[in-house]
Amino acid sequence: MRPAQSAGPIASGPRVVNQLFILLGISSWKPVITALLLPPVPLLVLMLLGTRLVLPRRGLGWLVVLTSVALMWLSCCVGSAQLLSQTLLRPPAALPLDRVAALKAAVQAHEPVAIMVLGGGSKPLAPEYGVSSLSEYSMERLRYGIWLGRETGAPVAFSGGVGWGERDGAAASEAQIASRIAAQDFGRPLKWTEERSRDTRENAIYSVPLLKAQGIKRVILVTHQAHMVRVLRAFEEVAQGGMQFEAAPVAVLNPNLAEAGSWLPSQHGFDNVHLVLHELIGKLSGA
Repeated sequence: MRPAQSAGPIASGPRVVNQLFILLGISSWKPVITALLLPPVPLLVLMLLGTRLVLPRRGLGWLVVLTSVALMWLSCCVGSAQLLSQTLLRPPAALPLDRVAALKAAVQAHEPVAIMVLGGGSKPLAPEYGVSSLSEYSMERLRYGIWLGRETGAPVAFSGGVGWGERDGAAASEAQIASRIAAQDFGRPLKWTEERSRDTRENAIYSVPLLKAQGIKRVILVTHQAHMVRVLRAFEEVAQGGMQFEAAPVAVLNPNLAEAGSWLPSQHGFDNVHLVLHELIGKLSGA
């Protein structure tokens, strides 16, 4: 667990960027700007720049093209995601099974413990079911949160509204969808849901008061490993003491970097590199 950090009314450091978006009323632009900053867009621009330089400066042009091709390759490797995560994010490891057993003992001793699952996106319509559903990220988090709830006996909460890319009222919130899936598909209804948040910081802003009102003192946070660094920071800043937060990440990266397969392009590799870089942008901007 990490010590709580105080958060004043005026942001400093990396949070300035996030606050600037809010003050200018352009928070809804976040998904677009992020997409433009992440692969493959910058690498495609670099490749086009290299081809333009081939005629006037042949050597430099080919160097830029080959560099962009190499970076495009690496942006699709799970080994790259692991190295980037370890060096730039340094997220917490998986929750050990002995900690799961300790949490079970704490719940049995009537300590105020709760599991908070954070949403990671939704689908307005899953045609095979005929209703809205969660994204792969959200479903993976929900499944693990429900498993932890079953193993420990702790109540499970879910935080997720309608993202910045969606209009308010245009779709069901992630929490509403998660509540339906938890009850109908897993047979384990959620204890609490938070349906207003649109990003990580709002997950914390709206979830912490909800949990405090229920007397919760210890919160097990469930999200993807790469996302966990921002989540811990946001919840600790909002709580400002009085609550303890523990990481229970999913999708924990653990490839063998010595194996050739870790350096072969794949959709899995691209998704993980994309996620790590997305979280790095969020961390640097204070989002």
